[in-house]
Amino acid sequence: MNNVTKTIIITGGAGFIGSHLVRLFVNKYPNYRIINLDKLTYAGNLANLKDIENANNYEFVKADIVDADSLFAIFDKYQPDGVIHLAAESHVDRSIANPNEFIFTNIVGTANLLNAARKTWGENMEGKRFYHVSTDEVYGSLGETGFFKETTAYDPRSPYSASKASSDHLVRAYGHTFGLPSVISNCSNNYGSYQFPEKLIPLFINNIKNNKALPVYGKGENIRDWLWVEDHARAIDKIYHEGKNGDTYNIGGHNEWTNIDLIRLMCKIMDSKLGRNKGESEKLITYVKDRAGHDLRYAIDSTKLQNELGWTPSLQFEEGLEKTIEWYLENEEWMKNVTSGDYQSYYEEQYINR
Repeated sequence: MNNVTKTIIITGGAGFIGSHLVRLFVNKYPNYRIINLDKLTYAGNLANLKDIENANNYEFVKADIVDADSLFAIFDKYQPDGVIHLAAESHVDRSIANPNEFIFTNIVGTANLLNAARKTWGENMEGKRFYHVSTDEVYGSLGETGFFKETTAYDPRSPYSASKASSDHLVRAYGHTFGLPSVISNCSNNYGSYQFPEKLIPLFINNIKNNKALPVYGKGENIRDWLWVEDHARAIDKIYHEGKNGDTYNIGGHNEWTNIDLIRLMCKIMDSKLGRNKGESEKLITYVKDRAGHDLRYAIDSTKLQNELGWTPSLQFEEGLEKTIEWYLENEEWMKNVTSGDYQSYYEEQYINR
């Protein structure tokens, strides 16, 4: 393409959050060349990007961030000005079953990307940026009050959150030691279209629709702060372009729900959408043994992001949840494709055989 002003590699761009970010950047910045680097694991799906796959400023590259040689070759070929790093193993339950996979992808993979960026950019760091997308889970668990701030001490409780905390520390260390221009954001739970149905909201939409049990950990009293994925993508856009090097920005929805209250709201909306009697879907709720190290509450204070960069969430949760449910009901083929094959055995192991 002609008139390229910036080349950005987005890792994990075929995943849930990554695909929304890739779409936003491809459409909003026609003079940017967007390279989507994804391994296409179970949660990476190029069908998420069918609408922009033929755009002039978009290119997909299949690669594993754990493969350092491949990364060096890709960085050498494209000479990126920026990296937005979302590629990660991200499901807590899977990290409990297989910690090593998370250690390799989230820690070693991040180190490989940092090394590739450092080698490519050399001494000329002007206009370059390494943006690491992290999670609020690195902060541990909150009690009934208080919020995670950018200054909150790290206290990860699962192999997943520990691996993300490690990668955060690596990014900061490369900034301090080598002068690599970098920013980090830590975000609360996302919801929206194209999310793989191992996560609560799409999992339960699918189960309600198919009259399958709704497996609720413990008593469902764990609290999460929910953010619409497109608002997250907008926040990443803001931080990438306007954030300060070396800074961290928390991204939250100001939207706390206990799991059981969220599930009951979903049941209510689904009953209405599916023409069921009031309360019918709630009968599917089944309480299962709580998972190991289950954090009680997450809640993000995103005041810094709002005050410094002017970002705020655009949707109220009830509206966003209804839009999300409508999308999954209207995209049955997408759901059918991603829940075939290995998904069934994973689901049975995780939720049925407990």
